[in-house]
Amino acid sequence: MPNVISPDGSIRQDNWVVVPRPAEGESLDIPADQPALIPADLWLAGYEHFTGRQDIGVWFDSHDEPEILDGRVNELPVIAVNFPKFSDGRGYSIGRLLRERFGYVNELRAIGDVLLDQLQFMKRCGFDAYVLRADKDITKAQKCLNFFSQGYQAATDTEIPLFRRRAS
Repeated sequence: MPNVISPDGSIRQDNWVVVPRPAEGESLDIPADQPALIPADLWLAGYEHFTGRQDIGVWFDSHDEPEILDGRVNELPVIAVNFPKFSDGRGYSIGRLLRERFGYVNELRAIGDVLLDQLQFMKRCGFDAYVLRADKDITKAQKCLNFFSQGYQAATDTEIPLFRRRAS
């Protein structure tokens, strides 16, 4: 079972299973004995069945639109965003939209091709849990999450840009 990195850089066991999108004509295979992250659109399609369950969260692929969960995001204990490759930055936008536009307050997790040098930027976009790619050294995560003491721009973790903070 992989580990997940918390906002403070601590490492804990990840008990959430990412359930892949089923092939055409197949049904969603959700494990009965552990919490599962399912594709967001499938959660919405089965809303009556999944609503209120604290063992079901969702995941977005980088091409998915978070608007589909508008008004329902805080019904989910965990939302994960897949970063399919290092150079695909759409997940950062999904994270900011979930936090800033839709007001998501629960765990926002980065999954997929997550590298150490991305952690600080993901944190600034509202992510608070990270599942590193398997070949990366998870013990370096805390340093990478706090590499910069202050951000210049406003973001989900700092509403006022540095030049305004210095002026006041």
